Amino acid sequence: MPELPEVETTCRGIRPSVQGKQVTHMLVRERRLRWPITQGVESVLTGTTVDTVSRRGKYILLETVRGTLICHLGMSGSLRLLPAQTPPAKHDHVDIVFGNTCLRFNDPRRFGVMLWTTAPVMEHKLLSSLGEEPLTRAFNAKILYSKTRKRTAPIKNVIMDSCVVVGVGNIYAAESLFMARILPTRAASSLSLEDCQRLVTMIKKVLRRSIRLGGTTLRDFHHADGKPGYFQQTLLVYGREGELCRECAGSLRLIRLGQRSTVYCPHCQQ
Repeated sequence: MPELPEVETTCRGIRPSVQGKQVTHMLVRERRLRWPITQGVESVLTGTTVDTVSRRGKYILLETVRGTLICHLGMSGSLRLLPAQTPPAKHDHVDIVFGNTCLRFNDPRRFGVMLWTTAPVMEHKLLSSLGEEPLTRAFNAKILYSKTRKRTAPIKNVIMDSCVVVGVGNIYAAESLFMARILPTRAASSLSLEDCQRLVTMIKKVLRRSIRLGGTTLRDFHHADGKPGYFQQTLLVYGREGELCRECAGSLRLIRLGQRSTVYCPHCQQ
């Protein structure tokens, strides 16, 4: 599933070709995504200008004076920039055309989202309950500490809760906890303020590094330019069960937390 770094990479990739550009037309080939694509959005978007391209959590927002198109890549979706006359391939469900350039949405599993809203976008039900953005100053040790005081769930599950902080998916949670030397199974309420400071620092570091390296390609995700990401080549624990820890040379272990595979080092993480 595309995570925050992949979505941020996509957002940055499409922005120069979309922001400030007028929509020539929009073509919807398949409306049946996670929820049906909003009826009539094609006529509303046609002729208007995309004022800003932004991200909230794992949602990409195309904002115009008429409203906002909320996009989510789902399990395996992608937004690609292509020449407008490029023939559609299988699972190419939506084209948003800007003159000679086409922003094309491909989603084999059709679990993505493309909804139109005219209300203030941050009040939309998909966005209103989201937690802090991890790469902003709003996400800090004091905030994380306060949100973990009454949480007995494993800390890994808590930092993956989008109501606490957005975009820390399974890969990035595992990597951040390893770098912060914190066991993923520790009760969230057991973390000290110092623990929270280390963890916040490492979450930011891991996410920024992933964005810099282009995200983590898993199976069929590709960026706006069609090129895969390379963060997976730097993973320290995720997907490395049974291999040697790069810090202590001990064996990495695999457990399941919240129905997710979790790899950790029993020596380095406490």
